[in-house]
Amino acid sequence: MEEVDVDPTITNIPISSHGKHLGFACGPGDILVYETLYKQSGASGSCSSFIHEVRKDEEIHSPILRKLFNESHHIFVGLQTIQEEIPSKNKKSQFVSISKNYRSVIRACIEELQQVAVNTKDSAVCTQYGNQVSILLAIELIWNLCEVLFIDAVGALLLHLLDWVRLHKGDVDEKATHVLQSESPAEHRDYWDVVVGYVLQGRLEEVRQLLVKQATLQPAARNMFKLMDNLLSKMPFYNPGGTQTPTDFDVKWRHWHEEVDRCLQDNSFASNPHLELIAKILVGDEDTLLEHKELVGTWYHFLVTRLLYCHPTVKSTELHFYAHSCMTMFLDPRSVPEALDSILLAAFEFDIHQVIKDCSIALNNWWFVAHLTDLLDHCQLLQSHNLHFGSNLREFLLLEYASGLFSHHSLWQLAVDYFDHCPEFGRVYLELQMERIPLDTERKALKVLRICEQRQMSEQVRSICKIMAMRALRNNRLGSALSWSIRAKDAAFATLISERFLQDYCSRGSFSDLDLIDNLGPAMLLSDRLTFLGKYREFHKLYGEKRFREAAKLLLSLMTAKIAPRSFWMTLLTDALPLLEQKEVIFTSEQTYELIFCLEELTSSCNTTTATTTAAASMTDTPMQEEDLEVTKVELLRLALARNLAMAIVNEGTVEV
Repeated sequence: MEEVDVDPTITNIPISSHGKHLGFACGPGDILVYETLYKQSGASGSCSSFIHEVRKDEEIHSPILRKLFNESHHIFVGLQTIQEEIPSKNKKSQFVSISKNYRSVIRACIEELQQVAVNTKDSAVCTQYGNQVSILLAIELIWNLCEVLFIDAVGALLLHLLDWVRLHKGDVDEKATHVLQSESPAEHRDYWDVVVGYVLQGRLEEVRQLLVKQATLQPAARNMFKLMDNLLSKMPFYNPGGTQTPTDFDVKWRHWHEEVDRCLQDNSFASNPHLELIAKILVGDEDTLLEHKELVGTWYHFLVTRLLYCHPTVKSTELHFYAHSCMTMFLDPRSVPEALDSILLAAFEFDIHQVIKDCSIALNNWWFVAHLTDLLDHCQLLQSHNLHFGSNLREFLLLEYASGLFSHHSLWQLAVDYFDHCPEFGRVYLELQMERIPLDTERKALKVLRICEQRQMSEQVRSICKIMAMRALRNNRLGSALSWSIRAKDAAFATLISERFLQDYCSRGSFSDLDLIDNLGPAMLLSDRLTFLGKYREFHKLYGEKRFREAAKLLLSLMTAKIAPRSFWMTLLTDALPLLEQKEVIFTSEQTYELIFCLEELTSSCNTTTATTTAAASMTDTPMQEEDLEVTKVELLRLALARNLAMAIVNEGTVEV
């Protein structure tokens, strides 16, 4: 098999030449692609002998991203335990907390990937980690925006959006660190870029602190810097949760806006183009904002900045209008919006289903959409069009994600909990997946078995036990095979293994796996042969403890109750010889008669077989050692039984006629 590791795009699937048709088979983590024998008319050439394995989900095999799957699994399980009767306000705060927990796990993976990428010397590995970082950064950006707009949708929308931009536009802080660590920050080449960057993010306190450093270098312009500081300090921020009413804020903001505009009209900052630029941004001059695209970076950053300085009281219902216009203004009209742009735009339009759909197409695994959809469904945000649509969508995505986890040798255990919380089809999927798990070791088999037993998956339990029992039997591990067959409650297989135990005893003269046989307990009732095995071992224990009468009674009952197989009667009668030869009478006269009856029944049924064997041996001159040995045993038994009977009769003192 030729393995081809490619990205999950259809253009990377091997294309058949000469007009042949491709066949494919999809699995949870990969696709098998092969050329079929079908030929179009006019097609030439022979069929390829290669099968191409196209990996769809390479991230599942990344050791760092496995931490993402493991940690998010714990958060997912915790989310399912939130009770329906909890008050909505408390429940909402829990949902926000869970969302932040998911984001913290994503952030931790991003930082670890970045650290490993810096330390590695392999360029291919570095590129791979870099791509994974880019994907996770986009995921974190989308998730945070969904948290702001859908989950934590409270009054201070613009303030939340500002926090969102600040968190995901960290280049300004990196530049600020370099500037402030230099000998003369105010003279650093990036000083004004940092100042303007902070203004664009609405971080006016940081701007004021930086302008103080510049003012000390320009004593003559002190009044100008003081005026700018005054304008920055007076800028109002709209917070609907506070005591200020929307009308009060609107009046205050208009007065401040007019004051900044008047300073520009009076050319108060004409002698300092940097301060004049800041003033133009404060009044929301769109041309000025667009001229500094490189500092803004993205259309959605441009959107938040424009809202801050032009429409600070924006409502959620108006977001889509401003998002469309900002995207049109910021991006090149000839360029096609990227997938991330479309997803963010759908979020600003409050189209949750479109966000999920676009993310499912754009991202190369189901982790993000499965967990986000599950959280949104718990928040009751997916039922706008159809009462059952949200739950169905949630379950579909969780099933796809969990099925992918089952392709990994260790992550499959996480998938079990995801299936458990899919009420409609989770059980069916889990049963199918459990049957496909390779039982490489007994330890893994026990894990799988425990999961199946906890969920009362009886068919899967029997199947696993049978597989392991057959494997143990092939390796001549009779104890393990018997243990698995008992767990499977497979009477036929337990009978087969019990026969092997008895054969092994006849050839070796002792039992193997005594601990297992000694502790069969009620399990020995699974089959007659297993019952006999357990009771026969019990006879040996009684004999070893010199409890001869109990041993004799048990031995006789094994034959008279027809529990012992007929082929084993001679062995049992031979085991009775030492008891018959004891000085003390062990078998009563009645028991001795029963033993004599069993011996005669056995020898009479064997006469025909023995005669045939003797005739065949005489014709071929084969030795008769085995037959002679059996005849000797019978004679010894008859003699011992006769002696014991006489002693028993004398001992009992009466003769029954």
